[in-house]
Amino acid sequence: MKRLLLLIIMLIIVTSPEVTAQKRKAERAYSSFSAGEYFDAIDQFKNTYSKTKKTDKNSRTELVFMIAECYRMINDPKNAETWYKLAVKSSYSKPEAQYWLAESLKKNGKHQMAIDEFKKYKQVAPSDAKADQEIRACELALEWLRNPEAYKVDELKDINSKESDFSPAYGRDDFGLIYFTSSRDDAAGNKTHGATGQNYTDIFESRIDKKSKWSTPVPVEVINSEFEEGTPSFSSDYKELYFTRCEAGKREKKGCVIMYSKKTGDKWSDPKNIGILPDSVVAAHPSLSSDGSTLYFVSDIAGGFGKKDIWKVTKANGGGAWSKPVNLGPDINTPGDELFPYVREDGTLYFSSDGLIGMGGLDIFKAKPQPDGSCVVQNMKPPVNSFADDFGITYENGNERGIFSSTRKGKGNDELYSFELPPLKFNVTGLVKDEKTGTAITSSLVQLIASDGSNLQAETGTGGDFKFALKADVDYIFLASKRGYLNGKEKETTKGQEKSREFMVTILLTAIDKPIELPNILYDFGKWDLRPESMVSLDKLVETLIDNENVTIELMSHTDSRDTEEYNQDLSQKRAQVVVQYLIDKEIEPQRLLPKGYGESTPKIVDSEIVKQNPFLKMGTALTEQYINTLANDEQKEIAHQINRRTEFRVLRTDYESPKK
Repeated sequence: MKRLLLLIIMLIIVTSPEVTAQKRKAERAYSSFSAGEYFDAIDQFKNTYSKTKKTDKNSRTELVFMIAECYRMINDPKNAETWYKLAVKSSYSKPEAQYWLAESLKKNGKHQMAIDEFKKYKQVAPSDAKADQEIRACELALEWLRNPEAYKVDELKDINSKESDFSPAYGRDDFGLIYFTSSRDDAAGNKTHGATGQNYTDIFESRIDKKSKWSTPVPVEVINSEFEEGTPSFSSDYKELYFTRCEAGKREKKGCVIMYSKKTGDKWSDPKNIGILPDSVVAAHPSLSSDGSTLYFVSDIAGGFGKKDIWKVTKANGGGAWSKPVNLGPDINTPGDELFPYVREDGTLYFSSDGLIGMGGLDIFKAKPQPDGSCVVQNMKPPVNSFADDFGITYENGNERGIFSSTRKGKGNDELYSFELPPLKFNVTGLVKDEKTGTAITSSLVQLIASDGSNLQAETGTGGDFKFALKADVDYIFLASKRGYLNGKEKETTKGQEKSREFMVTILLTAIDKPIELPNILYDFGKWDLRPESMVSLDKLVETLIDNENVTIELMSHTDSRDTEEYNQDLSQKRAQVVVQYLIDKEIEPQRLLPKGYGESTPKIVDSEIVKQNPFLKMGTALTEQYINTLANDEQKEIAHQINRRTEFRVLRTDYESPKK
């Protein structure tokens, strides 16, 4: 991100590479690079490269690498990728060229290719944990892109220029005025960066009209100077303004400071340095809390965790002097850069980082404070984040919309984008079918019962279909009914859903014209105790009886044909009675339940479901003792006897009324 130079240019560590006297042009190129004049250094290195003999492969590889480095430093990943590719082809290549090639591919959105290059780098640097993190970041980026968040993102074409435009802040409580940073031609400073070839930045303002069109941006009066200004932040009443000012001369390093101005009427006061750090070091990217008592900012002062960290200073009740800086700690800060903090009214901190797992260069993260003082940090994912640099976010207070900056357009310059999280929309489309045949049941009544008290009804169409619009954060029951069927239901919930969604449900209804077998109501030979696996099926029957409160049923228990008819009749009655008792224990009224033992008198007729599980049985055959004795072996015979040991129920009445009502 080119316009990070508000901060980064101030942090260049000057080094003097060893060069020979015969390479004066190379000396100038290295000198420009060391001073942070990367834009100027590109042509100087290219010129030196063109004059270097092809036989001097070592020097030429080094120059190719330095050209790639320059493109990386001005955040031009496309050209950086090209030159790093040239560098890694040489046998004289440095291992870091392989790493930065992978990083450039990542920032160009070529995540799978980046993974491959990071793995090559791991072959020469197996202990580099950063490469492992970057591989994981690329894998997550591919996953996130397949399943993006619900935000709607649009470029602010009315405001953006061909130069860099970034770091917006709302200047009014109606959000119709924004201040932002720009290097466009109207900036007050007439100098250009040797690092980028762009103008120094100023703070501009734009207003929205009745047609929701932003006006042509103009520089903010009084605030701007011959130096660089940017990253504005307002107090909650919009009468105080904090911003960054960086003073820089040709190849000299000075500091960035945080400036303050107060508004009286329509005029800003002359800005003053708030003096939280010495002028020779960097204090940048201010963000003021809603109560005015905490100011977050960026610096590389001693005591941090990496390059640039986010710090804070405080003052009591918004008055008095600022405290000593306090680092936000390892929950936020990493060995990389943490930049552009922004804090919302609820205390959630937003910032950009290249040290946390992200999609490309800088990603926007949000840190939610926890009761124990720690923070839960989350990547905002696409479409807010992209493979490019994404940073400088601001919100319309409690609304899930605002503006942020990004280089995603691919031209290398920062641009402003609006974002909004549309209201969640949920719908359910359902089908009502016959449980046995799978055919659609037309004209069935479907009732929606919601945890918020809503109660709606719909009738299924010719395809057995129905549809309802749902609300967010609500539990739903869909209860289907049709004459000649037991009621059926399905459940869904929109609780915990963070994205709009279309739900699909299928409700199966069971016809009551035939006995209905209860699956897995199994008994050991000669016993009537319920097995543990029987409880699941019986609990479903309990639920069915609750959903069909006007139904009475007969519990029909059957045995196999072994032992005497009298014994089997008594055994089946006991089995039926134990099932009824289980239902009574579950608070089903006894008057709705009739236990009936049928002994061995009604052998099971083999149906298609039985044939699927037991192909040796013939469809439509009654499992009589005579037939079972014809089966091939004892195992098959025992299976057939077990099928006969079953419990069924049939509906006796559908007009029962409880005396408890």
